[in-house]
Amino acid sequence: MEESRGLPDALTQALDAGPVKILTAEADRGSAQREQWDDADNYLAIAPGVVVGYDRNVVTNTLLRRNGIDVVELDGSELGRGRGGARCMSCPVRRHPLETKEDPS
Repeated sequence: MEESRGLPDALTQALDAGPVKILTAEADRGSAQREQWDDADNYLAIAPGVVVGYDRNVVTNTLLRRNGIDVVELDGSELGRGRGGARCMSCPVRRHPLETKEDPS
């Protein structure tokens, strides 16, 4: 066990993946509260540097893009009524690889 100096250092040690950068939006309090309520903290990572989130979270989407992350936007006007974001509404699936049949010709 090693002593860390704050969250970024602790995450860097735990993930063993290089330095961790924590993004902080520069938004007014009202905008920040609205985006939190609209699940701006609930994105689904689908590949390294690619996330899925609601289109209504303009501040968060802009911040992510400015930091090199591709954002796939969902129109979640109805989904949000269930109080969940892309990550909460996903389901991990494990399956065997598809088998291909050889072409008989």
